[in-house]
Amino acid sequence: MDLITPEYGLFVWQVVVLIILIFILTKFAWKPVMKAVAAREDSINDALASAEKAKEEMANLKADNEKMLQQARAERDEMLKEAQQIKKNIIAEATDDANKKSEAILEKAKVTIESEKKQALAEIKSQVAEISVQIAETVVKKQLDNKDEQMKLVDKMLDDVKLN
Repeated sequence: MDLITPEYGLFVWQVVVLIILIFILTKFAWKPVMKAVAAREDSINDALASAEKAKEEMANLKADNEKMLQQARAERDEMLKEAQQIKKNIIAEATDDANKKSEAILEKAKVTIESEKKQALAEIKSQVAEISVQIAETVVKKQLDNKDEQMKLVDKMLDDVKLN
């Protein structure tokens, strides 16, 4: 078996080619690659900064929305209070108006009853006067000889008046 023997010349040329390759890559490729990596790193950092800024803006918007929501709730509660107060005022006014109207109706009814009562009393007085005149006329027309007959006649007429 043949053992592989190292060839030093080939090794030296390979090392020289490797060094030349590293030099060429360093001179021509390394800078653009590093610029591209740096540019990519900068764009990633910018994107992270933008994301952080957007996150802060979202937090601010959320806080503003919560604040606006609380204000809207407070305004709603205030409007409900005002509506309740207006409702109470309307009910109170309606009750007062109804009470005033009912009192006016009652007063009008009392006045009407009083006038009808006076009219009825006047009519009764008129009838009593008329009946009294009729009794007197009857008594005068009839020539009675004794008082007993006059009293019977007056009692009879009074009974007639009571029946009517």
